[in-house]
Amino acid sequence: MRLEGKTTLVTGAASGIGRATAMRFSREGARVAVTDLDGSGAGEVASRIADEGGDARACVLDVRLEEHWEREIGSIVESWGALDVLVANAGVSHASPVADMTLDEWRDVHAVNLDGAFLGTKHAVRAMREAGRGGSIVIVFSASGLKASAGASAYGSSKAAVLMFAKTVALECASEGIRVNAVHPAGVRTPMWETMGFFRDLAREHGGTDGAWEALERSSPMGRFATPDEIAAAILFLASDEASYVTGTALVIDGGYTA
Repeated sequence: MRLEGKTTLVTGAASGIGRATAMRFSREGARVAVTDLDGSGAGEVASRIADEGGDARACVLDVRLEEHWEREIGSIVESWGALDVLVANAGVSHASPVADMTLDEWRDVHAVNLDGAFLGTKHAVRAMREAGRGGSIVIVFSASGLKASAGASAYGSSKAAVLMFAKTVALECASEGIRVNAVHPAGVRTPMWETMGFFRDLAREHGGTDGAWEALERSSPMGRFATPDEIAAAILFLASDEASYVTGTALVIDGGYTA
């Protein structure tokens, strides 16, 4: 019960890391706002939490829109009294050589990955300051923010910027007990991979989805990708009071990929 009595908001919580984090937070005693652009997916996760006896609400949240953040955090504060933890997990990727990428594709990746982290952090900090009891913000970035990958210029640059953003805000908020940290996964078995063109190419080359996953996972020093639950465990640590002296850091969970 490491989050007992705490109010939390998780973005991109309909699937993958966000879903695993929302479920883990509830099992650790938190109230959870399950948010995603996929409203039905968010509702399914909130229903599952309720079935387990937890306290959750589902909300359609487009992290690119400031009015969505104002509405949802305002509603959380009104209903639950405060916001204690934000997990800025929502993200998108676009794999394309820079010469083939459109400006709209570039902007879309940065709008979700970087602008979304900025807007969520901005309004979470405001709510946490008003409550006066500190808080924890955990931003999910990526190994691509530390180690370059051909074809991932938009994704990599957005994630590198997120890391420095988190570190800077951590310094701004350190004296108020508001901690800001990042988690740095490499390959994680999430549905986002299967939406990408190169994954579909791998599937054709290796005889299907299972073959594509096997080919991808061979790139990891540990010979496998992480599970969403493994990343959620690290996010839980940073969100909890066990990490009360941890701020401005990036917790690497990449199976040795950037070693």
